[in-house]
Amino acid sequence: MNSLNLDFSFLTGQVIYDFVAKGFLFSIKLTLVAMLGGILLGTVLAMMRLSSTAWLSRPAAFYVDTLRSIPLVMVILWFFLLIPKLLGPLGGETSALITFTLFEAAYYSEIMRAGIQSVSKGQVHAGYAVGMTYGQTMQLIVLPQAFRNMLPVLLTQTIILFQDTSLVYAVGAYDLLKGFEVAGKNFNRPVETYLVAAVVYFVICFGLSMMVRRLQKKIQIIR
Repeated sequence: MNSLNLDFSFLTGQVIYDFVAKGFLFSIKLTLVAMLGGILLGTVLAMMRLSSTAWLSRPAAFYVDTLRSIPLVMVILWFFLLIPKLLGPLGGETSALITFTLFEAAYYSEIMRAGIQSVSKGQVHAGYAVGMTYGQTMQLIVLPQAFRNMLPVLLTQTIILFQDTSLVYAVGAYDLLKGFEVAGKNFNRPVETYLVAAVVYFVICFGLSMMVRRLQKKIQIIR
């Protein structure tokens, strides 16, 4: 059987800095922007879906159900190819930031909706009883508890989001995986770089998953 003849000696600190660091920073930036923007927009969508007003709940439900039914890579391509015809040219990185935020909002919305519904209605009624408005009740009573209840799930979705950032290759954005790919092409060692990339993704995601598990245990103790 032929040996793979793997050689990782070319992956020096300088190579990592020259090719991989830039992509890693963009992957982190994309994850953080999409997480924060997605949670904010997702919270708004969740509150709209829970509204008894049809003109609020129906558009939100349509938005969430539509995006959750379409593969992310297709949304990335559609936005990159179609939106510039309406708004002008967009770079791959800018397009990815906007697309991921809008797409992840649909998933964060369902998480937040479950979190809001996990807060007992008795607390909501108590807020109304002391003279709070709907907005004050949501801001001071419901949303803080919903965020705490759903924090492990929100962070788990963020880990999945980090993994999905590798899909920006479809629009030519320079992410972590792209950095390893370029290094592999330059040194003619694609197998080695893809293996190292897989290990890096695994270490990051596994480490974050362990942190989420510890956090979940602490939240359960608080309860």
